[in-house]
Amino acid sequence: MPSTPDRTPAAASTGAGNSSLRITEIFYSLQGEARTVGLPTVFVRLTGCPLRCVYCDTAYAFSGGEQWSLQQVLAQVADHRPRYVTVTGGEPLAQPNCLPLLAALCDAGYEVSLETSGALPVADVDPRVVKVLDLKTPASAEAHRNDYANIAHLTPRDQVKFVICDRADYEWARFKLDEHRLAERVSDVLFSPSHGQLHGRTLAEWILADNLPVRLQLQLHKLLWNDEPGH
Repeated sequence: MPSTPDRTPAAASTGAGNSSLRITEIFYSLQGEARTVGLPTVFVRLTGCPLRCVYCDTAYAFSGGEQWSLQQVLAQVADHRPRYVTVTGGEPLAQPNCLPLLAALCDAGYEVSLETSGALPVADVDPRVVKVLDLKTPASAEAHRNDYANIAHLTPRDQVKFVICDRADYEWARFKLDEHRLAERVSDVLFSPSHGQLHGRTLAEWILADNLPVRLQLQLHKLLWNDEPGH
């Protein structure tokens, strides 16, 4: 486990004093996905997304939100005294000031992850951030938005996620896994059944039958709270 971070917002040496972001919500819950699943985490959900995946469960973050200063966000995060912080959306990288936010959270000593669709460039994301890159499958209706140039900027600390809706999605994800040698590039490749579309057991059986070097991912927050707000 990482050491307890300095949670004083002024400790973040961002150099972006007047940066502001449109925020949908900031909340404290258990991480429902990725390598830190089950760990208490603060989520910073930024407003806005250029994609419209058919299975999206955060459409409420497409618009609205409230304008927050960077220091207000840092103070709200610090109130929860977390070790882990996840910046998510929407698509957080759609807001340019997501980059100074990520750097500021790292400067404050948190273990920071970024949930991104992979449709926008990740080259300038602070290298201390764990990137969770969601490659869109054909059934999402947004596979054409994947920016495969991002794969070159992934590190062994990062993760790649596929949300699988059906067998065709699974075969497509298998191809991308091999084409880009993803299991050799990142710490985890996550295959997640689309909630309500594909049973987790079915996906588990496909993974086992093909002996894939991937991790089955079920969304813990949906199992516990059934998509209630704030989780």
